[in-house]
Amino acid sequence: MENRRSSSPQVLTFGEAMAMFVADDQGDLSAIEHFHRRLAGADNNVAIGLSRLGFHVGWLSRIGTDSLGRFIQHALSAEGIDDRYLHTDTQHPTGLMFKERAEEGADPRVEYFRRGSAASYLSVDDASTIDFSSLTHLHATGITPALSESACQLTRHLMQQARAQGASISFDPNLRPSLWPSEDAMRDTLNALASHADWVLPGLAEGQLLTQQETPDAIADAYLARGAKAVVIKLGPEGSYYRGMLTGKLESFTVPGQPVAKVVDTVGAGDGFAVGLISALLDGLSPKQALNRGNLVGAQAVQVIGDMEGLPNRQQLQALEANHPDA
Repeated sequence: MENRRSSSPQVLTFGEAMAMFVADDQGDLSAIEHFHRRLAGADNNVAIGLSRLGFHVGWLSRIGTDSLGRFIQHALSAEGIDDRYLHTDTQHPTGLMFKERAEEGADPRVEYFRRGSAASYLSVDDASTIDFSSLTHLHATGITPALSESACQLTRHLMQQARAQGASISFDPNLRPSLWPSEDAMRDTLNALASHADWVLPGLAEGQLLTQQETPDAIADAYLARGAKAVVIKLGPEGSYYRGMLTGKLESFTVPGQPVAKVVDTVGAGDGFAVGLISALLDGLSPKQALNRGNLVGAQAVQVIGDMEGLPNRQQLQALEANHPDA
C-alpha cells in the first residue's frame, strides 16, 4: 500500500467528529452513572469504514485544544486516517454527545453538546491547502452545512472544487432537523447541494421530506433531474433501491436487505451502507453489487454497540461476501 503520509488523500470526508459517551446500562440518561467513551460523527464513520477497506482517506475538520480533541485525533490516526486537514481551534471546544442504551434494537435517544463547537466554525479557509487534483472521491453529508453558514459555504466549495477536478461525489442528506432554522431552509439548502453530487443517498423518509414525493422512483427522478447520475434510497430492513445511469442506461431495481439475528444499535446503519456502496463503486463493481455490499455492511453496523465498531476491514469484508454469494 502507498505511503499515506507522503501522498495526498484520494478520498476526502469532512464534518464534525465528536466524543460520544454511551450508557453502560439501559434507562433514562439522568439515572446512568457509568458510560464508555467512543468516537461519533456520520462523516468520520464513513472515513473510518473506507480507511479500513484500504482507501487513503483524508479528514477535514476542526477540534478544540482540549482532551476530547486529542482523543478524536488519536482515534482517527489509529484508524489510518490522514489528518493533515484537521485544524486545531484555540478558541472553541470539541463537541460531545451522550447516547442511551436502547432496548430491543430501538433507536436510542441522544443528547448533543455541540453549539459553538470548534467544528461549527469550519469555513472555506480550512480548505486552502487541499490538493484537489489527487482526489478520486469526495463524500459529503447534510450535517456539516447545518452547523453554521460558514460550514455550509465550505460544503458547497468542496463539492464544486471536487467536481471541477473530475472526482466522484456522494451526498447523504443525513437529516438533523433540530440544527436547522426551519424545514424549508433545510430542504432548499440540501436539495441545492445535492445538485453538485453524482450519487445521492437518502433514506426513504428523508427523500420524501426533501422532494415532497412519495415513491422511491419519484424521489430518485427528482434528484436525477437535478443532475445526479444515480440515486440510492435506503429502505431499512427491506434493503435499498437504485435508479440511475451508471451503466450508461437508465436502470431501476430494489435489492433486499440482509437478515440480522439481533439488532443491537441502529445508529450508524446508514453510514455503514454508505461505506459498502461507495467502496464497491470505487472498486469498479456494478450498481447491483454495490447495493448488495451496502446492505451487507449496514447489517454489520447494527449488530454491535457503537456507531462504527461493526465496520469490517478488507479481509473481513471478503469473508462476509464469500458467505453471502448474493452480495
